[in-house]
Amino acid sequence: MSKTLLNLATAAVLAASAVQTLPAAAAESVAQTATAPAAEQVRYRTVDIDGVEVFYREAGPADAPALLLLHGFPTSSHMFRDLIPRLAQRYRVIAPDYPGFGYSAAPPRERFAYTFDNYAKTVDALTRRLGLERYALYVMDYGAPVGFRLAVAHPQRVSAIVVQNGNAYDEGIAGFWDPIKAYWRSGAPAEREALRWLTSAKATQWQYTNGVRDVSLVSRDAWTHDQAGLDRLGNQEIQLDLFYDYRTNLPLYPQWQRYFRERKPPMLVLWGRHDEIFVAAGAAPYRRDNPHATVKYFDTGHFALETHGVEIAREIGGFLDRHVGRGK
Repeated sequence: MSKTLLNLATAAVLAASAVQTLPAAAAESVAQTATAPAAEQVRYRTVDIDGVEVFYREAGPADAPALLLLHGFPTSSHMFRDLIPRLAQRYRVIAPDYPGFGYSAAPPRERFAYTFDNYAKTVDALTRRLGLERYALYVMDYGAPVGFRLAVAHPQRVSAIVVQNGNAYDEGIAGFWDPIKAYWRSGAPAEREALRWLTSAKATQWQYTNGVRDVSLVSRDAWTHDQAGLDRLGNQEIQLDLFYDYRTNLPLYPQWQRYFRERKPPMLVLWGRHDEIFVAAGAAPYRRDNPHATVKYFDTGHFALETHGVEIAREIGGFLDRHVGRGK
């Protein structure tokens, strides 16, 4: 046996011997530390929801208060890759991918209607499958119309709401939406085709970098991951269907606002003030209907987690501790 191998073998014997000589309780603690995953360890799971494979990320203690993270366009639960472990020590954090996004299945359009109503039904079914009787919501971009549908349908289940560049007011929709509104009015192939550029690599990168002061803070993995999903065969048509269906959200604004006004859920509104997709004017109106809501702006664009993730995690953690922590 070589001298190096002999030294390694000796070290292993000594380590095993040291554990054996510990008191029983201490030895058990060492064994648990070696085998038990940390609370912030993320697990990657898939579950069948009405015949569709839905992927989700999960971390945190199973008996902790739940936080449901709902992503936007053109991303997936991948946008929460850094946020999840930052919150998972105290909360059960769950982040699904909608059908057609991320690692969830993308059924043919003739078999699955890509609408916000359907996404809300899918996420609702997932929460019931996971036994989430009560949960806080983090809604971003597309996550807002999905999450607000859940909140209105099941107000008793929603313990708190974090909004990040997710719109519920006319003030939040500006010039970026003009060509999309033209498609809503006509439903015509020409207007649909005019929106296809929104699924391009250039547009995806723009969403992540526009309005960002220091682009070096934005991981290239983010837009590269998203673009890989958009480039899948047939996925552009799915996204164009969703652009058209977004028109169904605006008539629901008064209903959502009434929910904020009547239920007054604990609410934290976080906004990248340079966002051109959902402009900063859409943040303050939340306080009009829910005066106790906290509104905070960040010097960034649409995907605020990319540049201000540590600060946002701190804000969310403090907010949840005050309103939905254990014993609340």
